[in-house]
Amino acid sequence: MVKVCPNVDICTITRKENTCISDILRRKQLVMSVQVEKLEKNMVKLTIEVSAEEVEKALNAAYQKQKNSISVPGFRKGKVPRAMIEKMYGVEVFYEEAANTLMQNSYPAAVEESGVDVVSRPTVDVVQIEKGKAFIYTAEVAVKPEVKLGKYKGVTVTKANAKVTAAEVKEALEAERNKNARTVSVTRAAKLGDTVMIDYEGSVDGVPFDGGKAENSPLELGSHSFIDTFEDQLVGHKAGEEVDVNVTFPEQYHAADLAGKPALFKVKINDVTTKELPKLDDEFASDVSEFETLAEYKEDLKKQLEEKKLEEAKREQEDEAIAAIVEASEMEIPEAMIQTQCEDMVNEFAQRIAQSGLTMEQYMQFSGQTVQGLMEQVRPEAETRIKTSLVLEAIVKEEGIEASDADVDAEIEKMAGMYGMDVEQLKGYMGEAEKASMKNQMAITKAVEFIMENVKEKAAKKAKAEEVATEE
Repeated sequence: MVKVCPNVDICTITRKENTCISDILRRKQLVMSVQVEKLEKNMVKLTIEVSAEEVEKALNAAYQKQKNSISVPGFRKGKVPRAMIEKMYGVEVFYEEAANTLMQNSYPAAVEESGVDVVSRPTVDVVQIEKGKAFIYTAEVAVKPEVKLGKYKGVTVTKANAKVTAAEVKEALEAERNKNARTVSVTRAAKLGDTVMIDYEGSVDGVPFDGGKAENSPLELGSHSFIDTFEDQLVGHKAGEEVDVNVTFPEQYHAADLAGKPALFKVKINDVTTKELPKLDDEFASDVSEFETLAEYKEDLKKQLEEKKLEEAKREQEDEAIAAIVEASEMEIPEAMIQTQCEDMVNEFAQRIAQSGLTMEQYMQFSGQTVQGLMEQVRPEAETRIKTSLVLEAIVKEEGIEASDADVDAEIEKMAGMYGMDVEQLKGYMGEAEKASMKNQMAITKAVEFIMENVKEKAAKKAKAEEVATEE
């Protein structure tokens, strides 16, 4: 028996996906048997066996894929018989590639056949791969834990408060002024809040390091975009000046060769800019709104803030109610499920910053953060997301809540309107998996509505100094 540890990536196939019927049937035929062994803490081990015939097909496919890159004296590349290659390099030469193929093809059908609700990426171990014998491997996965619901009807929440204070109106006005501010260069010394355009080059012990050099890079002083006290040391300097900035990299810095080390940055300030705010008067109001006077504009801002605060208060009530239900409920969350959620959240973060033109490597360099640090940072939120989802799904099941086909059609029609698409055209793009997912999500939304229809409100504690929404 030969064991291998293939570099297989079957993370994505733990999720539901659109697959044609022929592909599903092909995958099901690969799986001769699936045994399910329950482990502790909502983990299971799937032992999956694939026929010897499929092993031979996979080995031959691996040979066809790799033969052009294998050299044997006396043969042209791509013309070396498989038996000759196996004799020279060992019979295991194609095992890893074949194992990857067999797992990619068999795992989804194995999960479906097992009947378990997988909620994590699998930890895979190959038990047997050998010519003429069945392929056997195990996959340890987390399964969705059972939830013992606590009280979810008549949950007490804080009464919504949409009162808007004069200070909040003033803050909204200042935000609008900042949006309409002009950026102007100044000859005075830079101060916090200013933006400087800088050239810089960093070194450790006199040796420049990768990623430590840039030209005409904008930096807002006080934004804490750079490590340690980098920005503070530029305060008080003017355009044209050169400054030596001394900083120390964090102990947990992602680049191990820089972690904890002192560094010197040679910085040249090319420009200092600041924001020039418009005057707060009737002319400003008419420029940024449909109103002719500042008084009218402020009144409209107040109404907008009231609507926004009411929506926020409703969301806070929902969060408060769900958090109370989660607290009253019992469930055992497997560590693998939490780990998978953390990884998904870090990937989501990477996608968001990529939209702003920043790579994860650049972000970690400037922030001093590490991937592991991010994982630990998002862990509390990951656990909250998991528990919330499990509790809401349990309420859907307990109350028999479901979304109808008519609900789905209405939602698709709404989406078509948003994207300017024909309804039937949009339906054509959607597979059954998407529609089922939409139904599930709509049922969850109905569960939240059910909870909020049954809540009891309590008055919020009064602040020591209560502000009123009056003009200053």
